Amino acid sequence: MARGATFAALRHRNYRIWALAGFISVIGTWMQVLGVNWYVLKETGSATSMGFAVLLQAAPTLLLSVWGGVLADRLPARPLLIAAQGAHAVLAGGLAAVALTGVGGLPLIFAISLASGAVSAIEGPVMGRWAASLVDRETLGNALALGSLTNSAGRILGMSLGAVVVAAVGPALLFGINAASFAAVVVALFAVRPGAVPGLPVPDAGRARDGVRAGFAYLRGQPVLLLALALSFVLGSLGRNYQVTMAAMSDGPLDAGASGYGLLSTVFAVGTVVGALVAARQRSLGYRTLVVAGLFASGLQIVAGLAPGTWSFAAVILPIAAAAVVIDTTVGTRAQLDTDGAMRGRVLAALAVTGSVSAAVGAPLLGWLAEHAGPRQTLVLAGAAAAIATTAAGVALDRQRGRSATLALVVPRPRHPVRRAAFRAARIVRPSGAVCVIAPAEAGAVRSGGVRLRELVTAGPVANR
Repeated sequence: MARGATFAALRHRNYRIWALAGFISVIGTWMQVLGVNWYVLKETGSATSMGFAVLLQAAPTLLLSVWGGVLADRLPARPLLIAAQGAHAVLAGGLAAVALTGVGGLPLIFAISLASGAVSAIEGPVMGRWAASLVDRETLGNALALGSLTNSAGRILGMSLGAVVVAAVGPALLFGINAASFAAVVVALFAVRPGAVPGLPVPDAGRARDGVRAGFAYLRGQPVLLLALALSFVLGSLGRNYQVTMAAMSDGPLDAGASGYGLLSTVFAVGTVVGALVAARQRSLGYRTLVVAGLFASGLQIVAGLAPGTWSFAAVILPIAAAAVVIDTTVGTRAQLDTDGAMRGRVLAALAVTGSVSAAVGAPLLGWLAEHAGPRQTLVLAGAAAAIATTAAGVALDRQRGRSATLALVVPRPRHPVRRAAFRAARIVRPSGAVCVIAPAEAGAVRSGGVRLRELVTAGPVANR
């Protein structure tokens, strides 16, 4: 993909349909988020109760995403996604009924929030595999970046429209709009033409039947991917929970109050749009991009802690938000491209769990530090820790890539005559100076003394991957 092809993925008909449907659905989703928060806050007057509703939606990810990953690797995506959209629509309709009639009250709101989180947890890995099948490998990173752009723009529009609607008629209409928005996704699922694009390979049916344990075993054998997930966790927990640190800064050193917090939240949302556009313009999203973006965000976080006023703080928040999207898009791209097709759903589930755990750990930790050490000190300390972790991860990733190159150069010759002939042919046609890199799917086979040569790819210097 040429640099500057910001919307390259949109040349695929399937992706255009899916992106439009996703945008409509994201708008409805954020309308519902605002509606639930407003309803709970109005009924209880407690921000803690509102946070509990958010927690109920996020908690199932920790337990159910791995099973969603297994389903994503075993079953066709379309029927699973249609069932998930139907479940979401029914649950949103239930929220509308509670808001209109008052029957069930807060307990039912909390129960529906938990059920919605469970559906989303199972649906997530399936959705990830499905979306990756709509584009080719070359434009996958661009498609993920445009997905971030869709989510960011939909969030801004959904929250803005939702605020107008909830002030005028209450939250019930927001829930009804969200229920209707899932129809767009169902229509898109039927409109997409499977197999129209040579995307990521279809998983091997036999290996896809393995369960959760097989997914964990696979991850243990992928040190590069584990390093990327670990770095994503650190950056997410220490550098991503800006809803906490922005509130602490607004209420404390900046003395900006609620209006200042609203301004900073808007700037952060705009920064996510900028980050999605930046990621979409990249020729490739590799581990070098991940490390550079991590160091950039961590350094700016230290600067944010030293910002003297609201506007200077906002000026630093915007590029931090942009870097956060680049980080997420890069990790998501590598999780799709650098994993065995039979395990991809479970890897995406591990990525979702990493994000949820980082939020669950980081938010209270940063809040505690802001309360006891001060908001500025918290930003500086967390930024410095994230920078150190990113540097260490960069060194470790470089070493792992070096080991992978060495491993590929000492692959034993296969015993089967046909594979032995292919092995010799590959050695003859390999360009001078190129490094023969083994696909992650075959790392285990190499360690056990054998390799399927059809999985070998010829690439440039490993450091450029």
